[in-house]
Amino acid sequence: MPLRSLKSGKVRLAPEADGEPDAPHGAGLDRYDVAILAALQADARLSNADLAARIGLSAAPTWRRVKWLEQQGYIVGYRAEIDRRRIGLGVFAFVRVDAERNAGGATKLLEDAIRRLPEVTACHYISGAGTFELQVMATDLDAFSRFATETLLNLPNVKDIHTSFSLGEVKAGAALPLTHLQAEPRRRAGVRPGRTGVR
Repeated sequence: MPLRSLKSGKVRLAPEADGEPDAPHGAGLDRYDVAILAALQADARLSNADLAARIGLSAAPTWRRVKWLEQQGYIVGYRAEIDRRRIGLGVFAFVRVDAERNAGGATKLLEDAIRRLPEVTACHYISGAGTFELQVMATDLDAFSRFATETLLNLPNVKDIHTSFSLGEVKAGAALPLTHLQAEPRRRAGVRPGRTGVR
């Protein structure tokens, strides 16, 4: 069922074409698209044939749907998930970065500098105290200390940094939740769904 925006800010899945999962693709997601996203999040190495069997379509429309999801920006890439400890990255730190000033040009320079640092695996604007929250990986505490003092504190527009270390991962690398995209019943009493199928 294609995804339709509501004025309330919520989204719902519009009815798909009756029995026509290979019809021209509408503007949003239907249950087959959601199933593809769920399956590829769980195992991105699935062959097209295995993916098609898993979601209940034939190979050709499945392949077209995956390409459409890529072209529309729902799927932005595929990559291996590596165990950081096996490659020697034993330290995982959360670093709050306080900016000297929040002017647009100065903040842009800091953003660009952070993006170039391979040790920083994620960066978010945050509310409350601080400007950015970084996730940083290092081989050990000595390596992190050098990175913090020689690199982070010398970035443009940085006033101060505050660090917390992960003592253990409870959940990591989780798939995005998709339950809010689950299809509504195809028919409601007295209402015949439209024919906005998805290819």
